[in-house]
Amino acid sequence: MTPEELVRQALAAMKFAYVPYSGYAVGAALLTEDGKVFAGCNIENAAYGNTLCAERTALFKAVSEGVTEFTDIAIVGSLDGKKNTLVTGPCGVCRQALYEFCGPRLRVLMAKSEDDYIETTLGDLLPYGFGPANLE
Repeated sequence: MTPEELVRQALAAMKFAYVPYSGYAVGAALLTEDGKVFAGCNIENAAYGNTLCAERTALFKAVSEGVTEFTDIAIVGSLDGKKNTLVTGPCGVCRQALYEFCGPRLRVLMAKSEDDYIETTLGDLLPYGFGPANLE
C-alpha cells in the first residue's frame, strides 16, 4: 500500500471523530504486516481523561481482533472546518502504546493531506523507548 493510500484511509477515518469539546478531529490508519488496515478516530469525553486518541483506537481495534504485527501508521488531524497547516503527530501516550506492539521501526506518516506528509519512524519520535525487550 502506498503512503498516499494509507493517508487517504486516515482522512476517511477522521470524518467519524467525536470531538464536541476541542473541535480537533484526528484520523489514523494502521497497516498490518499482511496488508490489512485498521482505522480509528479520536473519541472525546466530557471527563477529558477518558478521551481516546485515533492512534490507540486503531491499535486497540487491531489487537482486540488478534492482530499484533504492524508496519505503518498514517495520522491526520485538523480543527473542524479548517485546512491542515501543521502535521499531527502521535501524543506521548500513543507513542508508548504503539511502541508496545510496533517497536522503533514502525513507519509513521504525519500528514496534512494525501500528498503532503512527513515520514519518520517511531524510534525517531520515541528514542530509547521502553518496551517488552526491557523486561526480558
